Amino acid sequence: MYCSQGHENPDRSCYCLQCGEMLAGANNTQPGIILGDRYRIIRKLGQGSFGRTYLAEDINRFNELCVLKEFAPQVQGTYALQKGQQLFQREAGVLYKLKHPQIPKFRELFQAHLDGKQHLLLVQDYVEGPSYRKLLNTRKQQGLDFSEAEVTQLLLQILPVLEYIHSLGVIHRDISPDNIILRDVDNLPVLIDFGSVKQVAATIVSQFSPTDPDATLLPATHLGKIGYVPQEQILGGSPQIDLYALAATALILLTGKESQDLIDPQTRQWNWRQEINLSPNLGKILDKMLMPRASDRYQSARQVLQVLNRYTYKQPAPQIPTTIVTKPPTTNITPEWQLQPANVSYARSHAFGLGIVMVGFLLFAATGLSWWGAIWLQSRDHITIPSTPDIPVATPIPQYSAAEQNRKNQLRDRRQQLGVNDSFYNALVNQLFWEKHPEQQGKTLSPGSADEQLRSEWDSLAAETLNKLQALSPEARQQLGKYRTADREQWKVAINKLNLSSRALYDLADATFFQLFPQYKGKNFINQPIGQVWHGVAADKLQRLVAGSGYEKVAFVQGNTLQQVRGNLQPGEGKAYIARLTKDQLMQLHLEANPQVLISAYSPTGSTVLLQDTSDRTWSGKLPETGYYEFVIVSTASVPIDYLLQIIAD
Repeated sequence: MYCSQGHENPDRSCYCLQCGEMLAGANNTQPGIILGDRYRIIRKLGQGSFGRTYLAEDINRFNELCVLKEFAPQVQGTYALQKGQQLFQREAGVLYKLKHPQIPKFRELFQAHLDGKQHLLLVQDYVEGPSYRKLLNTRKQQGLDFSEAEVTQLLLQILPVLEYIHSLGVIHRDISPDNIILRDVDNLPVLIDFGSVKQVAATIVSQFSPTDPDATLLPATHLGKIGYVPQEQILGGSPQIDLYALAATALILLTGKESQDLIDPQTRQWNWRQEINLSPNLGKILDKMLMPRASDRYQSARQVLQVLNRYTYKQPAPQIPTTIVTKPPTTNITPEWQLQPANVSYARSHAFGLGIVMVGFLLFAATGLSWWGAIWLQSRDHITIPSTPDIPVATPIPQYSAAEQNRKNQLRDRRQQLGVNDSFYNALVNQLFWEKHPEQQGKTLSPGSADEQLRSEWDSLAAETLNKLQALSPEARQQLGKYRTADREQWKVAINKLNLSSRALYDLADATFFQLFPQYKGKNFINQPIGQVWHGVAADKLQRLVAGSGYEKVAFVQGNTLQQVRGNLQPGEGKAYIARLTKDQLMQLHLEANPQVLISAYSPTGSTVLLQDTSDRTWSGKLPETGYYEFVIVSTASVPIDYLLQIIAD
């Protein structure tokens, strides 16, 4: 739950833990209500002077997640509100023109009735991932900050986005750690919450309210956060607002301190050097972006990017710490698959610093040997699929023995042949490696003889993992690292058309997945890199079911109360059966098979689980409802097994 200041609080809180504001009340739109006959509210994401922001699902698009931004400025009066809506619609039109992969896609603008009033709401794509504010808070709890390599990579990835929006005459106006999301699916930073909506609210409050005799004047909304915009440009419209705010964001991430702790209150100068030591090149760039006089700053994002790239080519590879405090992921598989904001560890060279932290290894990657690179740290509640931007730097290439280099070449060639994404594959093997060697988590394997045995184990584990990934279809392998909540929602729709439920699909997927990775049975893994493999397995199972393979309909002809089905299951395989039965019918199940064959039986709506992943061989009783009952049989054996299933329905 969030207060009007945006402070986060535990669910069902009555008062904000930080400012004491009462949280319960009429201004909290209840979860579950549907707006515009299309968007079901899940929860409130935040609240400001311009209105509220909600997480919702689009029931017309397979319950795909989206964000609703309500326009309800803190002003009363007919003229002011009408004028505000006109400006809001104009600004929404500007956002609609933005087409960039690191900006949430604008969907539509619509009106809805909230709290007894008609409001405008803007709909945008939902970006799954933690904000840099959440990442920073996690670091601070561990006594850590962002590394120079990570922040440099952030700048390199965000500056092209600013160049794009500025070329269209659009200014973000509110760049801060709160408004940059580290997207889960590809680890790219995404700009959210453009300040144009807040600008409209500020305009309405400051300009239009006084002219409306029945309006109530409330405090004006500031554009941009204090400390993130230069003093002379708080109400300005220059692209330098965004560049200044980006530099301020970089220093806050690097130091872990807020802007008020870094700015001299008398001179308004940034005094960050007493907090952290940076390379001279990056320090000069940040200083120039934050110069007091606008004429002394960079005039465009392109200028900053050019200088940063030029310095990056000459920059030696910084060292990352070898001892990291991490938090193990804790995520449960639930029917809704709701993803929550994630925690993150310190050495996130997957997401930020590969091009700089492992700069020498990128040249190595150009020859196809990037897959061993470094053993990167990943500890999040969500799956982290890293990106590998190409930022070449002149540093020595690691040297290995001929045998080791040949081994790595073979792994590289095989991975490419299977079509597995390099970055995802590194993350997956790293996870498996750290589980065997937890003491290595967060460390970088050196190319020297000291870590030769560990590198050999990593390569061996990589080869073993490739063998297991070969069981997936080419389509599923190519999708690894890209599966999202929306995919699972679409699967539910597709399998429901077969009179099957996601329970049956997941049972079949579990059987194959746990045959490949038995160590994860009973563990929380779905949002870790290994969880992407489960998704690939499930995607293949769905394709088989849709194609008519993997399930069978059992029909009772008139006068026949017994049906028998026989089959043979390969290791890790399964089969689903459906039978249309009637409420209050008496039914008896009997399975003849090895104890390593498990059976599940579900009622049509899932309200009753008759059997679930059990070696029990019989069930009998009165059926609770009418519809298609599901019977799923899976094998946990290592050899092919025959079975006989009997269904008796009176």
